[in-house]
Amino acid sequence: MSRISQIELDDRNLPLPTAEIEQERKVAIYDLIEENSFTLPARDGHPSIDGPYHLGLAIREKRLVFDLQTEAGAKAAEFHLSLSPFRQVVKDYYQICESYFSAVKTLPPSQIETIDMARRGIHNEGSRVLQERLEGKAEVDTDTARRLFTLICVLHFGG
Repeated sequence: MSRISQIELDDRNLPLPTAEIEQERKVAIYDLIEENSFTLPARDGHPSIDGPYHLGLAIREKRLVFDLQTEAGAKAAEFHLSLSPFRQVVKDYYQICESYFSAVKTLPPSQIETIDMARRGIHNEGSRVLQERLEGKAEVDTDTARRLFTLICVLHFGG
């Protein structure tokens, strides 16, 4: 089964998230566990390790860390990604989310829809960047990349 069955975010050293950030986190984790596609390909002459996987996601020393274990607790893989390619898209995503949350309180539905479309576009860009960065390390579908990008934003919020 090529999927993630459990997720743990290492947010111990991060500030408390806002209510909106916490809600984004809960929804992304729930949706990700419900449906995802995540495969570890064979690497460096080692065969692939089948899932389901437990994923630990953290930011350490300004790097995004994916720590994967099998359901039995055996190490499946660990890889570290530079946060640099994510910085601008995460910043843009937070700015558009702030606009969206403000708009929901005061603007008519047509304007909210326009902001939401822009928000989805930036979110898609973030998931594309993630898929590029994971190339050769893990294979994920677009929906899985989108949900993982949300979790990266949650971690980046405090990082």
